[in-house]
Amino acid sequence: MFKKVLVAEDFDSINLGIEQTLKDLGIEDFHHSKYCDEAFLKVRAAIQKNEPYDLLISDLSFKSDHRIPAIANGDELIQQVREVQPNIRIIAYSVEDKGYRIKSLFDNFGINGFVLKGRNSIEELKKAITMVFSSDQKFISPEIASALQEKNNFEIDDLDIQIIKQLSMGIAQDDITETFKELGIKPNSKSTIEKRIAKLKDFFKANNTTHLVSITKDMGII
Repeated sequence: MFKKVLVAEDFDSINLGIEQTLKDLGIEDFHHSKYCDEAFLKVRAAIQKNEPYDLLISDLSFKSDHRIPAIANGDELIQQVREVQPNIRIIAYSVEDKGYRIKSLFDNFGINGFVLKGRNSIEELKKAITMVFSSDQKFISPEIASALQEKNNFEIDDLDIQIIKQLSMGIAQDDITETFKELGIKPNSKSTIEKRIAKLKDFFKANNTTHLVSITKDMGII
């Protein structure tokens, strides 16, 4: 079983539940951080001492207070921890239920498990920790797993990413058609691009294209 665990979670009540879960699994060496910045510093310090953490359990959303964080959320924390310690096992523990965001965590940041906070989350967290430790299998809460497998889920493809990248560079929506033609990207008709942008804004619940770019950057899509 894991020997050393770091928990990034800003609510004491949830920390208590995770703490008991770790104790039930025989894990005694664990630490908590209520801030992502603090959690990342602990990871780096542990590496420097040659006493790295085996497992990171992190929430995705952290309530803001008087501090101005360098690392604002769990997505960014996971990304930075993965960069400095590629082999650490990571379990996201969150109320997030949007399939595209969870898929991004697996695809882009290589998390090993996702547990949805809820009525059965403690038992699922135990299963996740055990599975992630004993095998290369990834754990996903059943409710989320079924949603990710639905064939009617909207999938972001290369064209969508190219469109968002153009928007992020300040290219006006009306000018993307000409840019795509110059780059040889197809389809590149104005109507296709307009429909794609409208669908992306609707899917990500973005108020405008600037908001869309901000959301997708936060998720690591671009």
